[in-house]
Amino acid sequence: MNSLAPLKVFSGTKSRYLAEKICKSLGCPLGEMNIQYFADGEFAVSYEESIRGCEVFLVQSTFPNSDNLMELLLMIDAAKRASARKIIPVIPYFGWARQDRKDKPRVSIGAKLVADLLTVAGVDRVITLDLHADQIQGFFNVPLDHLYASSIYLPYIQSMQLENLVIASPDVGGSKRASSYAKYLGVDLVLCHKQRAKANEVESMKIIGDVQGKNVIILDDMVDTAGTITKAANIMMDNGAVSVRAFASHAVLSDPATERIRNSQLKEIYFTDSIPLRDTSCDKIKVLSVADLIADAITKVNTNESISSHYLI
Repeated sequence: MNSLAPLKVFSGTKSRYLAEKICKSLGCPLGEMNIQYFADGEFAVSYEESIRGCEVFLVQSTFPNSDNLMELLLMIDAAKRASARKIIPVIPYFGWARQDRKDKPRVSIGAKLVADLLTVAGVDRVITLDLHADQIQGFFNVPLDHLYASSIYLPYIQSMQLENLVIASPDVGGSKRASSYAKYLGVDLVLCHKQRAKANEVESMKIIGDVQGKNVIILDDMVDTAGTITKAANIMMDNGAVSVRAFASHAVLSDPATERIRNSQLKEIYFTDSIPLRDTSCDKIKVLSVADLIADAITKVNTNESISSHYLI
């Protein structure tokens, strides 16, 4: 029987904050690497220690801008050329995931393109968190471990001990996620039906369900400009909700998201640390770390154990 390959963790530039927490949970040092930048905007990646025969985990979310994805691709290529035994990118936030189908003529399917780029670069498997669309798992021709923030959020929601709780989805697309939470917690489900004037701009919204006298928790996979989730919170409070909180996996938070959250009737909104917060001035925004979850997944991948215990729903 082959012995386990040595495990090493490296980080891209913008995800180092999370990689350090993951390594602390694993009890191992963060690997040394160098990224050299040139005057024309190009950059080169090099590992500052041997990774020959190692199982290499590369922590890097692909949030804007595109340099984060290019940096990850170069890290993969460098690891392949340095004779790593296995190369496993850990992508807590998988960018371009909203481009998962042709929703109008003559558009790209960005999520499939990124999956192909990672595969061609030389990955052996991928670890990611809360993809925008579950079918993206099928875009990869290598194994993909899809982690869910629900394994962190559900115990936290239970610890809040909110009375008259209902779970809500800010749109019909998120109804499956919200329904799973509601079923696990044994509470009612509320849906919001929205119509968009254009991307990132909600024209109208209606509530399907009863929020009168309820403590509402809205669930989403990401918050970009926060237009939808703040509008939903305001409408629910106007319809008699006692309080509205939100839980979302990825804090994209493009302007004017933070200002909208600050001025909304949301009591609190919780994110994971898959993306670093650009603005920490809003006290309504809370962060729960996924470092321990990812560290445990890395350990189990390295030791060939099942990670299904993390799938609460």
